[in-house]
This record gives sequence, structure tokens and C-alpha cells, in this order.
Amino acid sequence: MTLRIAILGAGRIGKVHARAVASVPGAALVAVAEPMAEAAKQIRAEFDCDIREIDQIAASDDVDAVVICTPTDTHANLIEQFTAAGKAVFCEKPIDLNVARVRTCLKNVEATGGRLMLGFNRRFDPDFMALRAAIDDGRIGKVEMITLTSRDPGPPPYDYITRSGGIFRDMMIHDFDVARWLLGEEVTSVQAAASVLTDPEIGRLGDYDSVNVILTTDSGKQCTITNTRRAAYGYDQRIEVHGSNGSVSARNTHEANIEIADASGYHRPPLLNFFMTRYVTAYANEIAAFVQALESGSDMPTTGLDGLKALELAEAALKSVETGAAVQPG
Repeated sequence: MTLRIAILGAGRIGKVHARAVASVPGAALVAVAEPMAEAAKQIRAEFDCDIREIDQIAASDDVDAVVICTPTDTHANLIEQFTAAGKAVFCEKPIDLNVARVRTCLKNVEATGGRLMLGFNRRFDPDFMALRAAIDDGRIGKVEMITLTSRDPGPPPYDYITRSGGIFRDMMIHDFDVARWLLGEEVTSVQAAASVLTDPEIGRLGDYDSVNVILTTDSGKQCTITNTRRAAYGYDQRIEVHGSNGSVSARNTHEANIEIADASGYHRPPLLNFFMTRYVTAYANEIAAFVQALESGSDMPTTGLDGLKALELAEAALKSVETGAAVQPG
């Protein structure tokens, strides 16, 4: 049986998900909703799907599920609309920038019996999955400390910064989710530091561009996360997990896995440019997991609760920056 999917939003992340849906056996892209006509036409031309209004998709008998790639402030309402309409929903993070609104949305989804998966694509990256498998197999003993490094090659446009919710809610939220996934325990303390080092305009817009966070669990496990909006050498995505019997790490992905040695030293190709190329396989894997969960009736691998917990950590990090003290999330 083919899962018939509609994409809501044909911007940058919408195009990424459209390609992912098209690459997954058992999934078919049948429609796209997008107010910008040219963007919608590009999706239609590339993937041979219809252009429809959002309300038309909600009422369509030939749509089983939707992938929400619209602006963040529309996510919660769309999740509620489409779960109430009997459609399964895959939604890009976050559900909303307001914790109370997220909680209300999740209650409404539960009341309708709706199926919701949240888009934390890094859990589905092959290297990160192999790292998690090494932990689960006991290769490094008990997890004790984690270091997550996520550095973007450059900042997003200023208009995006003003509506993104800030670096903790928009960028580091992925790392908060990965931290919970790897720690195996809930975080009970968040200590954060934040600066504006790459562009003063980012500070004037009320955000930060260089941040570090230490997460601690009740048992004392620690996770250190570092984010910056500028990495001159490319898209920096690394994980190291230290355990009682050893460590496991996932290193950066380059354009080619080669190294050249000559009289001037050792050289490797550049890092993959940004998330659209670095996480191509991860995006396909998470849509495949969404399809599989719907086919089998199993639990979604990333849930609305995961989104809520990650947002609570982002809120705690912001409060820690404001107060200079460690903050308990939730």
C-alpha cells in the first residue's frame, strides 16, 4: 500500500522533504500547498503533483498524511486541523515557540487519536544511528559524558532570525533532542552562556550567535553543546560520547572521503556545505520511518513529547543566560 502524502509549504525545507518523500518506497507525493505560486509550480514540475489549498488537502480523500513545512507560527494550528481531519501528520520542529501552546496542541492531538511525528532528522543520520547502536550494544559501557558540536557555515537572513525564536529554539533544539536520545535520562539542570561574536546585527535583533550549554541529569551524566552561526571551514557536525569502558564518536562528513598528502602537508576535501546536503539520507530515513510506523501501527520514533522536552530545554537555556544560574527545565 502506498502512503499518499501532501507537502504544506514549498520553501527550503519543503523542497528537502518533497525530495525525501519521492525517494522513499511506499510513499507518493500527491499534492503541495504553497501561497507563493512560483515555488508551488517548481514542486509540481519536479514531482508531478497537484497544487491545492490547505483546506482542500484537509478534505481530500486521496491524501493520507501531510508533511508540515510552513512557518513555525502555523504549526500547532495545522497539526490540530489535520489530525482532526483524520490525516497522519509529520511536522518540522518546533510545534510552537510557546511551551503552553505546545502542551495544548498535544492534548488536542491525543483527544482525536491523531498520529503525529516530529522532524528531528539527526536521529536518522546513518553515522549517528551507528553511534547510538554502539552505545546500545554496550561497546563503551555506561554513558557518562557527551560533547555535541553544531556549527553553521553562516547565519540565516535577518528576517528569519526575527521569527525563528532564536538560536536555542531554532538551532540548538536539534542538539537538545540528540542529547536526550543519547543520555537515556531526562535533563534536570541547564547552564548556558551566550554571546554575539559574529555579527552585531544579530544582537540588535535580540538573538545570540555563539552559545554553549551544559546539561546534567540526576545521576550526574553531562552533555556539553556548542553552537555558532559561523564556521569558516563549513558545516561542522560532530558527536563524542564518553563511557565507562571507552568512547564512540561521529566525525564530520566531507565532499569525498579522501586525504591528499604532499609537500605542503595533509589535505582533505571541504565539509558538506549545509543541512540540505549533509542530511539528505537522514531526511529520507525519517520519512521512511514515518511511513513504516503508519503501516505497522507502531509508535512514532520521534513524538510531540520529544518536541516539548526539547523546547523546555531551550527555554531553560534562555533563562539561564538571563539569570546566570543553572535552571531546572519544565
